[in-house]
Amino acid sequence: MVKLAWAKPYFKDREDAARQLGGRLSEYKGQNPLVLAVPRGAVPMGKIVAEALDGELGLALVHKIGEPGNPEFALGAVSEGGEVYLAPYARALGHTEESLAPEISRQIEILKQRRKRYAAAGPLPNADKRIVILLDDGIATGSTILAAIREVRHQGPLKVVVATAAAPPDVVENLRREADEVAALAVEADFGAVGEFFENFSQVTDEEVVRILKEGRSRPRIA
Repeated sequence: MVKLAWAKPYFKDREDAARQLGGRLSEYKGQNPLVLAVPRGAVPMGKIVAEALDGELGLALVHKIGEPGNPEFALGAVSEGGEVYLAPYARALGHTEESLAPEISRQIEILKQRRKRYAAAGPLPNADKRIVILLDDGIATGSTILAAIREVRHQGPLKVVVATAAAPPDVVENLRREADEVAALAVEADFGAVGEFFENFSQVTDEEVVRILKEGRSRPRIA
């Protein structure tokens, strides 16, 4: 199959995509939404979206579950609270949460360490009775966001919205089964790497994440 080439990227950079998402989600402006960004790449986008909506910025910490002996092959994802999503093909290959327990535990420990790394940014935001917007710069398979949805559901939100710059159509449909709303700007069946949708897709560092979160804590918001 020949991979189709776009004449140009959809977005100049993450900031461009974030401004467009802020416009797409404008109905939530002034309702104190909680924007939970998947680090690290989505955090600069989360800052822009949260400011556009007079909301609060936080983190959705999730990580893929790799196949034992082949960690680059993702079987699903786990949240920092231990919510697991396994892709249908993982179960078809004979994997279960029980058989993957050591890998799941290892990923949860990694996420706990990451939370400590970002602790200087302040306490976890409260999602209870709030509109929660789960944000990622691009969603290739949906596994990590599905784990994040299940994690945040335990916190009693009014509504869970998934927002992203780019995703394949089948993934968008899967996400709609578990989220209350999905806002995806570029929905392309010919989906390669997320970075292909951006003219500038530079790396985001942990230091940038902490700085952005601290700035968000100090910004006045509409209660």
